[in-house]
Parts: sequence; C-alpha cells; structure tokens
Amino acid sequence: MDVKQLAEYLNVSVQWVYREASKVGLKPYKFGSGRNAKIQFKIADVQAWVRQQSSPS
Repeated sequence: MDVKQLAEYLNVSVQWVYREASKVGLKPYKFGSGRNAKIQFKIADVQAWVRQQSSPS
C-alpha cells in the first residue's frame, strides 16, 4: 500500500505518514532513490500494527 492509501486506512494525513509512521513502528519500504523514490508499506505489517495498537495492554 502506498503512502496515500495508508493515510486513508489509518485516517491520518499524508504528512503524518511521512513524518511519524516509522517512529511508531510501521516499516516503510523504499523503491528507487532521490525525489522519485516510492514508499510502500506491507498490508500485513499495517494490519498487525493496527491490531497491536487496539489490543489492551
């Protein structure tokens, strides 16, 4: 899933994804280099992270 799809899925801004996703434990995968690089996230990783966030500690 790309950055925009992740932002929609988590109901956050695209800027939040770029700034905070890796800090909270969502691992981005970068394809390419420089300004044209594409950032993707594995759907299974995102779903596991969401389950982890919603489970009581």
